[in-house]
Amino acid sequence: MSTILVSFSPSSSSLFLTSLSFTSSFPLRCLTRNLMSHSLARNTLGLTHPSSTIQSPKISFTAKDIDVTEWKGDILAVGVTEKDLTRDSNSKFENSILKKLDSKLGGLLAEASSEEDFSGKVGQSTVLRIAGLGSKRVGLIGLGQSASTPAAFKGFGEAVAAAAKSAQASNAAVVLASLEGLSAQSKLSSAYAIASGAVLGLFEDNRYKSESKKPALSSIDIIGFGTGPELEKKLKYAGDVSSGIIFGRELVNSPANVLTPGALAEEASKIASTYNDVFTATILNAEQCKELKMGSYLGVAAASANPPHFIHLRYKPPSGPVNVKLALVGKGLTFDSGGYNIKTGPGCSIELMKFDMGGSAAVFGAAKALGQIKPLGVEVHFIVAACENMISGTGMRPGDILTASNGKTIEVNNTDAEGRLTLADALVYACNQGVEKVVDLATLTGACVVALGPSIAGVFTPSDDLAKEVLEASELSGEKLWRMPLEESYWESMKSGVADMLNTGGRQGGAIGAALFLKQFVDEKVQWLHIDMAGPVWNEKKRSATGFGIATLVEWVLKNAS
Repeated sequence: MSTILVSFSPSSSSLFLTSLSFTSSFPLRCLTRNLMSHSLARNTLGLTHPSSTIQSPKISFTAKDIDVTEWKGDILAVGVTEKDLTRDSNSKFENSILKKLDSKLGGLLAEASSEEDFSGKVGQSTVLRIAGLGSKRVGLIGLGQSASTPAAFKGFGEAVAAAAKSAQASNAAVVLASLEGLSAQSKLSSAYAIASGAVLGLFEDNRYKSESKKPALSSIDIIGFGTGPELEKKLKYAGDVSSGIIFGRELVNSPANVLTPGALAEEASKIASTYNDVFTATILNAEQCKELKMGSYLGVAAASANPPHFIHLRYKPPSGPVNVKLALVGKGLTFDSGGYNIKTGPGCSIELMKFDMGGSAAVFGAAKALGQIKPLGVEVHFIVAACENMISGTGMRPGDILTASNGKTIEVNNTDAEGRLTLADALVYACNQGVEKVVDLATLTGACVVALGPSIAGVFTPSDDLAKEVLEASELSGEKLWRMPLEESYWESMKSGVADMLNTGGRQGGAIGAALFLKQFVDEKVQWLHIDMAGPVWNEKKRSATGFGIATLVEWVLKNAS
């Protein structure tokens, strides 16, 4: 039997806790105090502060090899495919696990699944309150025609959490009706995905609600996946990645009157202080950015009363040599009004523009997870040019020309294409750190949402090798990415008559034009990949952030580690 305690804490990462403990160097302590005093003073807008009284739930995962009919607890959740529900001539289950459970229940399981028209499709579930087993309830959860991908098993874990919440269960067990087709490695990755899905499914961001209910679920037994240190390691990894995803969700969910650029910098500094054995933080103010000639970034920030903060976290392994240097760059617009090209009309989603820092949330969520995992052999730079795109007499106007830190000039023909302007200087800065590979993430274009819908992010890169690395990482994480063309001929629409380039081209191929714009600020010696995540950053049905990109970034960094 293997047991691993996974704890995820909304309150441990929540913004503006009254007491913070920093153990890093003196300059960082001073810097963080200054950030706190500034951001707390600004964040009285609306008198809104996130609650820091939420109790931190802890979920223990225990791997067991026992007969499912002998398990004792609140709810036994069985993942079933459509094939698993095949009946014999006597209308009895042919699947051995379902047959054994049904026999103990006197045929009740088969009867209920028929009466409720449960066919095992994805999204279907049926939960029975029963007598005759050690479990108080048995739940059948549909996996579709087959279940073999991380995304499918993560969805199963989320469904288990939903069933447990509905039943107010304090403990649960999960088992698959069919495990025969899974290799030892597949069992490990499937257990990881189920555990991750359960943790994320249980999480609710109630920091801004006057009343909240603590989830009762505290333990999950995973039956039939084996036991031992390898599985234990996978379950711990699920907890580390999930804590990063939850942190990323909290950042995106926080409104712009709470999560200012200064507050985002404070959260990054807290990561560096919490994991100070592997992280250092550098936060640049507007004057320091001016010295670095970041005219493109500062042009966007110029209109806001909340000053910009350029954030740079550096991860170095706790021991051993560094074999590869990577950079993760995230778009950090804590609010985007559109500027003078203000967002108007149906579908403009101005009220959701707090999620325009979803790229930075992905970067810092990955940083939090990696601070716990501590991979060897890899140095990682986490870079965010944080600011707001607002409207005032000091703001940039359509027609203005900005000069980026690499000397290239940009004619601004649309102030609502601001994310690429901030990323331009962030990418130049990243390349100057001596990195070999850069991945940037941004809620960059509505055009990418039109092309790929709300669930898939677009990938743009001139490097086939880097595309292969990141897409393989996304397959392991279960997040959906799709490589898009980087059509060089489209650059013609981005040319200006008075500057080196425009910041937008025509409406057609808008996501490609944006990627081509970013390419102008990447050193040719550096492999670079851009992820446009405007669609999957937000779950409209749940009206909440998804934490998209974090699991893929962690997988990618680990693939590059020794």
